[in-house]
Order: sequence, then structure tokens, then C-alpha cells
Amino acid sequence: MKNILITGGSGLIGRRITQLLEKKGMEVAWLSRSSQGRKSFQWDISKQELDPEAMEWADAVIHLAGAGVAEKRWTPERKREILDSRVKSTQLLYSAIERAENKPTTFISASAVGYYGFNTGAALVDENSPAGHDFLAEVVVAWEQEVKKIENLNLRTVLLRIGIVLDAEGGALGEMLKPPVAAPLGNGDQWMSWIHIEDLARMFVFALEKTTLQGVYNAVGPHPATNQLLTLEAARAKGKPYLGIGVPGFLLKLVLGEMAAMVLGGNRVSSQKIQKAGFDFEFEDLREALKDLFSR
Repeated sequence: MKNILITGGSGLIGRRITQLLEKKGMEVAWLSRSSQGRKSFQWDISKQELDPEAMEWADAVIHLAGAGVAEKRWTPERKREILDSRVKSTQLLYSAIERAENKPTTFISASAVGYYGFNTGAALVDENSPAGHDFLAEVVVAWEQEVKKIENLNLRTVLLRIGIVLDAEGGALGEMLKPPVAAPLGNGDQWMSWIHIEDLARMFVFALEKTTLQGVYNAVGPHPATNQLLTLEAARAKGKPYLGIGVPGFLLKLVLGEMAAMVLGGNRVSSQKIQKAGFDFEFEDLREALKDLFSR
């Protein structure tokens, strides 16, 4: 397996996966609307168009593309964009693979722990736990259904349900530490199943290389933390003031609207399945993970 096609390759996760794969001597191409200054194939999700040469070239596909769920307020239009960017992109990939004469052998797709619902409390959920019934859960269910259709094309298919990705360049940490003083959200007791971006990128490579891996796996670290603990440790690692008084829930609902349910709820998600499959985390401890990120 030497030619790897990545959707969403220009994002934080995609760039790191690209670096790891190229270091291993694999050739990586991005599927994008423009050249991105590197080897790429073009696609246009809105027009359902994709360069047919992409799938003939690719030995494997890593599918990361999708509109950010926390970047903008959830208007009806934004919610449609969040859903369509995942479902329609996967449908386009299915069609392209189906038509290809020399199909890829492996399809690794991002998914999300949002599958389990906004708030599953302190209960430890695993890959067999039921889906939630809120907006994000419905998005993830629809997304995964499209990915599973690709499995019917005789490709080894893996779905990684991603938790809170810790990265110093942006994402959840960037938002948490944006105010002058860091503070927990709501009462701060909600669980956050986090993963260091390095471990997440390594997990995608692991899923690619370990040919016995198939199906759904949670892409979270072994030790979830409460929002309060994660905020406190992040503030310490960044050298930022911390206020133990949480941002009131009603204020978050006023500012964020429906999206507030996502940050006021939480999930305590198990990583046991991927660990039993042979994946070893480099960053199991929250303090060490944050220390690493902010010392780079």
C-alpha cells in the first residue's frame, strides 16, 4: 500500500497524517477543490464531480472532510451544511469507487463520539452503546450509514469516532483558552473524552496498516477528564489565569443557541477496543499531553 488519498487533508489532522505517511515513504494526494500546492485530485461535492483518476491511483482513502461543527452558530442553513458536507461527500466517494476499475482496498473514515448524543453522563460508553437522538447524533448516524455502504464494495472499512482533539494550534483548546481568564463551562462536571492530535494521527496510520482492523473504533484517549479538570490543566500548561467559577449555562445558551447543548453535555467514552487491537497511546496522561503541546 503506497498511494494514499486524503479528503480534508489541509486541516490540522489531515496535515499531520500526511506528514506521518510521507515519513513512512508513502505517496499522499489530497482530494480538494484546488491544487493546495501539492499532489492533488479535484472534486466538487456540490456538483457531485470527482476526478476519476483519483480512485484508479489510490490504494487507500482516508476520509476527513466535513464542515466544522463549532465554527458558526447553528442556523438551519449551517445545520444543513454540516450534514451535507459529510453525507454528500461520502456518497460522492462511493460513486467514484464503484465506477473505478482498479478500486482502493481500504477506506478509513473519520466519525465522531457525537454519535452517542450530547450528554451520556458519567456512564462509560463503548462502540456498542446506542446512538443519541439530538442533531449531531443524527448527523453521525447518517454519515456512518453512507460509509458502511462503501464496505459493500469489498473494501476494508474502518470508522474512527473522534473525541475532543487536543492541539495547540486550534480546535477545542484554542477556544477554551481564548478568553483572558480560563473558566469551566456550566458546572464543569461534564465529561470530555480527549485525544492528543499526535495519537489521533498515529491511530489513522495504525488503522491503515493493520489489515485485520475493520468496523467502528472510538478515537479517544484512555482517561477522559471533566471539563473543569481539562480547563484547569490547560490553563496551567499555557500559563493562563484560571477562574473556578463556571460560565453559566443560560449565558452559553444565549450566546451559542442550540450549540450550547454540545458544550454543556459530555461523554465518557471507552478506548478499550482500539487498545485491545494493539494500539498504544503515547499520551495517556492529560497533564503530560498538555505539557507536550504547549512546549512545542
